[in-house]
Amino acid sequence: MSEDKRDVLEVLRYELNFLEQGGYGNWYSTPWGPASVFQDSLTCPNHGDPTRPHACHECLLYDFVPEEYRTDDVPCHHIPLNRHGITVGTPGQTEEELRENVKHWLKRTIARIEEDRAKQAKQAV
Repeated sequence: MSEDKRDVLEVLRYELNFLEQGGYGNWYSTPWGPASVFQDSLTCPNHGDPTRPHACHECLLYDFVPEEYRTDDVPCHHIPLNRHGITVGTPGQTEEELRENVKHWLKRTIARIEEDRAKQAKQAV
């Protein structure tokens, strides 16, 4: 489980807004190279620090990474974005396809979390 104490719903909403505002487009890069989806967003606890002092298990996206990829260098790039298993790391995607796949995953994940929270709130009453 992630050690990130931020509200996952708020962080994912921010990430979606960032993408919808053109985030990760050609204009978005870092001093050390082109931006990497998730890894170079404010979602990442290492955002803006090329030395990457925080372990990936500290990130809230870690909970979405399949178990077998949690020890990889960039585990968040293995989050399945759709039922076909496309991930950020899947080769052959255009920049636009990648952004759309991430955007749809964010929307589905946000909706699922909202639904789960609504059910929990209803049960608590």
